Amino acid sequence: MDPRLSLMPLNGLRAFEAAARHLSFSHAAEELGVTPAAVSHQIRGLEDKLGHRLFVRRTRAVELTEAGLRLLPGVAQGFTTLVRAVAELEESGGESVLTVTASPSVAARWLLPRLDGFQTAHPALDIRISASNRLVDLGREGVDVGLRFGQGHYPGMHIDRLMDVDLFPVCSPDLITPARPLACPADLAHHTLLHDESWNWNQGPVPGWEMWLKAIGESGVDARRGMRLDGAALTLEAAAMGRGVALANTGIAGDDLASGRLIRPFDPSLDPALDVGIFFVCLPESLERPAVAAFRDWVLAEVAAGSRRARA
Repeated sequence: MDPRLSLMPLNGLRAFEAAARHLSFSHAAEELGVTPAAVSHQIRGLEDKLGHRLFVRRTRAVELTEAGLRLLPGVAQGFTTLVRAVAELEESGGESVLTVTASPSVAARWLLPRLDGFQTAHPALDIRISASNRLVDLGREGVDVGLRFGQGHYPGMHIDRLMDVDLFPVCSPDLITPARPLACPADLAHHTLLHDESWNWNQGPVPGWEMWLKAIGESGVDARRGMRLDGAALTLEAAAMGRGVALANTGIAGDDLASGRLIRPFDPSLDPALDVGIFFVCLPESLERPAVAAFRDWVLAEVAAGSRRARA
């Protein structure tokens, strides 16, 4: 074994990789679960060990030096290789583990209600679900599969478009009264708008009331007013309780619409077309793992079954 391996400052390299990816010590610290001071200390120790400065430290940001730029690809690839090796060992040992990242709304409103079927078919598979709006780096963070909102721009990934995001208003059937009708979008001016504040959108305009009202040409409703909530699940629950009108899509509101807890007050022909969807995302090589391939097949089958039910 190369004697240099025993002296390898792994914590420093881990801190360096995270800080280089985010170009921020504070964001790296949040990811690693330590303080920014600890990240700075670990990187300083790594720089002293290597004899090279890896970052140019500025008041509110950091930049990689030439040495840092040379070091980053190898370190990043090394951590990705380690994560894959551990995943392969777990699976070969009979303790098959599948880690899925999804937004809280997709996890709570679409994935969890259907997951019993998959677990029944694959009882030996250990499912781990990480519900977060953060855009997870699958290779570096040991995550096998992502179910993501977006426009499908995920370079280097295998991508399946699961469903389009069809944005439309929903509310409790009890919200509509003769005194406060919802016969047309202009009537929204007399109701509370419920805003989902959890979007972590970096690929275009944020899908919300302002976008929807502008798309249908309704200028008489103030899109800024109303109640603001953290997460689609909470927003839809508030709508079901009669607190106001929310924006939803079939993927997360389909079950509530089918049960009658929520209704669509307007003609669906009003709904604007959006170039966004929900995608199955994984590293191409991950499809060689039986657990990932089985989960992908199950997700695609569930989406197809949902589409057939919607057309029936």
